[in-house]
Amino acid sequence: MIRFAAAMSRALLSAALCLASMALVRAEDVVVRPLPAEGPLDNPLKGWCPYTDAGPIHQPYTMAFQYVAWRELEPAEGAFRFAEWEKSWDSPAGRDKHIVFRVYVDYPRKPSGLPDWLRMAGVKETAYADHGGGKSPDYDDPRMIAGMERLIAALGERYNKHPRIAFIQLGLLGFWGEWHTYPSVKLYASPETERRVIDAYRRAFPDKSLMVRYARGHAGRQEWIGFHDDMFPEDTDNGKDWSFLAGLRKANRTANWKTAVVGGEMVPGKAERWLGKDFDTTLAMLGRSHFTWVGPYCPALARTGDEQFRRRSEQLVRRLGYEFQLTELTHPATTKPRQACRLSLKGKNLGVAPFYYPWSVEWALLDPAGKVVAVQKTDWDIRKWLPGEFAEAAELAFDAPPGKYRLGLGIRDPWKDRPAIRFANAALVQEGWTLLSEIRIAE
Repeated sequence: MIRFAAAMSRALLSAALCLASMALVRAEDVVVRPLPAEGPLDNPLKGWCPYTDAGPIHQPYTMAFQYVAWRELEPAEGAFRFAEWEKSWDSPAGRDKHIVFRVYVDYPRKPSGLPDWLRMAGVKETAYADHGGGKSPDYDDPRMIAGMERLIAALGERYNKHPRIAFIQLGLLGFWGEWHTYPSVKLYASPETERRVIDAYRRAFPDKSLMVRYARGHAGRQEWIGFHDDMFPEDTDNGKDWSFLAGLRKANRTANWKTAVVGGEMVPGKAERWLGKDFDTTLAMLGRSHFTWVGPYCPALARTGDEQFRRRSEQLVRRLGYEFQLTELTHPATTKPRQACRLSLKGKNLGVAPFYYPWSVEWALLDPAGKVVAVQKTDWDIRKWLPGEFAEAAELAFDAPPGKYRLGLGIRDPWKDRPAIRFANAALVQEGWTLLSEIRIAE
């Protein structure tokens, strides 16, 4: 009994010491609760995505929309001119912007985008008068299908890993590449051609978020694909069985936004209406559709000095896509060089969608002069920061000389190779790093 009592006393003492040690560690922790603020209007991969050749752009934006004709990309069979096309990205309006693109074959009112080599090979074209007129190719011609598959493969080889490319619309089929030839429905492609185009894009772009116009047929059976609504918000959910969201509901694809981007064009020329008397409808449609971006026609192209229009534009941009706000950071007040220390972060996504790429979430130590002394990557996946609350923790070891440092958080854009995403917080941002706290590296 005496030995048992002694053993129990030692165990209790050991447990008490452990508890005291844990309490000491917690007492030395720093807890920071950053003040909330309105989020930035120029965060990457969200917000407005205007044409770069449609005149002045009056609001902040970080993405530019590019239509391109197939014949421009492949004027001779197998001779792709991607480098020449990319020069147009750096027009004054497109410079320093991420790119969203769609390849078209038939754009009403414009010259045909069908390459001459396919026309000379015998691919049939049918003239039509709808929407200003044009020529619709035979999308089901085997030579046409093979050519589209080869083009898509070449696009994937060049752009699947290209960090400047934000999102890609499948395009190619139908008027404007919008996957319809309404009202001349007989001119459109067969379901089998649709399937082959979708599958070709999936093979070519495993690392990009792709978008298709309608959730029908083969597209409606894909869990990985995103969608674009090109009559937002008028036809987004208007009570008709052909509306954008009605199609997603029929195909059971209303949850695809959690992993694949949703966006598209506002009703052309109608920004003042949808940010004016019908703004409540616009907000409701945004909440239902989980849009991340609007373009190529978007409110940034509307020239107006109306203050309400400006405020509502800013409100819409902040709701589009993600909007990360940090609520709490916990970390030790002191650590040692290369010694693991635990950082815990809590926050909220105030937007209607997640971020769609695994950009690196990193912590940095900055010295009093603002120089970055050490950077540590986490394994956090911001694609999982869905609307609502999120929490993360990491064990990080900073290799830095003894001293006092500012602790900064950054989410790195792989194209620009610097922290780019900012938070809806009243915090100092230095070289892209959001400075949240201070930490001391001891001897």
